[in-house]
Amino acid sequence: MDLNLKDKVFLVTGGASGIGAGISRALVAEGALPVIVGRNKAKGDAILEELGTGFQIVKNLGTAESCREVVEEALQLTGRVDGLVNNAGANDGVGLEDGSPEAWINSLQKNLHHYYYLAHYLLPELKQRKGSIINVSSKTAVTGQGNTSAYAAAKGAQLALTREWAVELLPYHIRVNALVPAEVMTPLYRTWLDTFDDPAAKQRSIESKIPLGQRMTTCEEMADMALFLLSHRASHITGQHFFIDGGYVHLDRAL
Repeated sequence: MDLNLKDKVFLVTGGASGIGAGISRALVAEGALPVIVGRNKAKGDAILEELGTGFQIVKNLGTAESCREVVEEALQLTGRVDGLVNNAGANDGVGLEDGSPEAWINSLQKNLHHYYYLAHYLLPELKQRKGSIINVSSKTAVTGQGNTSAYAAAKGAQLALTREWAVELLPYHIRVNALVPAEVMTPLYRTWLDTFDDPAAKQRSIESKIPLGQRMTTCEEMADMALFLLSHRASHITGQHFFIDGGYVHLDRAL
């Protein structure tokens, strides 16, 4: 299946690690060019060396001004942007009881606001290209997790914005969809597992509750869906939430 992504340019936040890195690798495999946005220059350098192509913008996405600068720099580097993958963020454990108003605001700045800022500043270019937006959310948006109020709120808002933007951008033929991962083995996930006395046992316990194959979703599987949605093959799909999770959220755990 030809996805017709050759020579197209996609802005991928958090594109040097985890799900974002999987998407960056898949884009290059299809002949597209990723512009990787993140704070860690060393990680960005490493994946660009691996890929042999692409660009990196080292930036903290915490402010509207920094996001505007990202868009300007991306256009200066490449001359075009055909799509946006909003992916950067981290589950920081800001809960209701153990959190604080200050931590709540800080978490939303790290996990939610840049999704809006980047889409806002990139919109003129996306209108010109009839581009596509993907918002990477999380199962916590619909299942809850406990002790992560701010992250869950951000992820829920991303799902709401996906539908809101899909409606607003219909006249411009800009499609907006969301990916909803559950249990994906990323470096951040591995770091969390390693906090347990027996990480392997904890992983087996988690995997036993994933209906399809009793295994975690891979970053490559997330990337496959992302690329399909970015491509013209998904030309009549917008405003949708795609759960790539082996049935984790919606199927009976008794399975």
